[in-house]
Amino acid sequence: MTTDLNVDFTVAWREAALATGPADRTVAEAGVRRAYRDAGLPEPEHVLWFESPAAGAVAAAALSGGPKARATLAAAGLGEIADQVLARVGAAPAGRNVRDAVRTGPWERARRALHEVLGPAGWSSAWAASGGELWPQVNRLVVEIRQAIAGDRDTDGNPFAEIAAAGAPAGGETAARTAGTATSGGEAAAGSEPVRLDRAAGELLRGATLDAVLGQHDAAWLCAFAPDPGVLREILSGVAETERSALGGLYDVARSAGWWWPFERVALLCERPLELHLDDLGRLHRAEGPAMLFADGFALNAWHGMPVPAGFGATMAALDPALIRGENNAELRRVMLEHYGYDRYLTGSGASPVHADETGVLWRISLPDDEDVTMVEVVNSTPEPDGTRRTYFLRVPPWIVRARQGVAWTFGVTEEEYQPERET
Repeated sequence: MTTDLNVDFTVAWREAALATGPADRTVAEAGVRRAYRDAGLPEPEHVLWFESPAAGAVAAAALSGGPKARATLAAAGLGEIADQVLARVGAAPAGRNVRDAVRTGPWERARRALHEVLGPAGWSSAWAASGGELWPQVNRLVVEIRQAIAGDRDTDGNPFAEIAAAGAPAGGETAARTAGTATSGGEAAAGSEPVRLDRAAGELLRGATLDAVLGQHDAAWLCAFAPDPGVLREILSGVAETERSALGGLYDVARSAGWWWPFERVALLCERPLELHLDDLGRLHRAEGPAMLFADGFALNAWHGMPVPAGFGATMAALDPALIRGENNAELRRVMLEHYGYDRYLTGSGASPVHADETGVLWRISLPDDEDVTMVEVVNSTPEPDGTRRTYFLRVPPWIVRARQGVAWTFGVTEEEYQPERET
């Protein structure tokens, strides 16, 4: 087969993976039931909906972990969601998680069938033109969500705090929704501090996220088996049709809903985010609020892919040297410096030069718990059309001690080797 597949076959699947807004619950539930049937399993007796994968993970942990897991969730302030889902399921056990049967097994069989027909080179080419394009960005989102649910993102709050504070809907069967808070023993008192997610609860919830079927985020690999119209679809026409058809239920859920957890008697489905904001590189990013926000308040805040506390973006509009110096988190301080501008920071912080020669001026500013900010100020020897000369600040490593040494480093040569005919 040809290996020249330079067309993007993932446009529709990318839209599904990054879709926001309410799920199409009718299509999603039908897809779940089809996935069970295709796996040779009875359809689930209950389909319960949750407003975010965070709430869904709590419910999944409660169903699969027994009394010890429920006690861990209650201790972390998440007992209300657990109680609600258990009340809806009833006295009978939810059964084991059947993810391997409805997702992993069909995927492995379809991949093996395509590989056998297309051969190693053909499969590699087909994957590169589909999943290989979409997987890196979508997988990055999946990792961010999992880390947030487990409390592993480097931010200053409980990932479930907004769910608890808002009393958001914890879920419902079909279109029904039941209001409740993610707190143990009733609503949190007004103005009280939310309970931080402890290590035991974080580990429990991390495990639950690994048992999820990823719904819209499975688009990152489903696109290799049901590509958008084009050359790749023509190549796959008639190839492994039975195995690819067995993924049909997963296709439907991916195009209509978020993450989901399949148990023998119960399926837990989650809504998609209400908002998703990415930068030009496809990383979570937003200055005015959460970069990813779900209806129950579960949110991820990020600045060009870096996890940040809620409200961090708003502070960027009012930065000054004192605010930057006062930031205790070194990573956040670097982000603030880059956004504010090193040259502005040097000017506004009252820094003094440490060395000067014919090549420029070396500046250094000490920051608490971080490496020094060291920069060389240079003047462009070529004048602008109006006769002025532009000044540049070049960031150099903190071990630089002389201006010429710093300028030489920017050219990748030693101080002795740097002998320009004309400074530019």
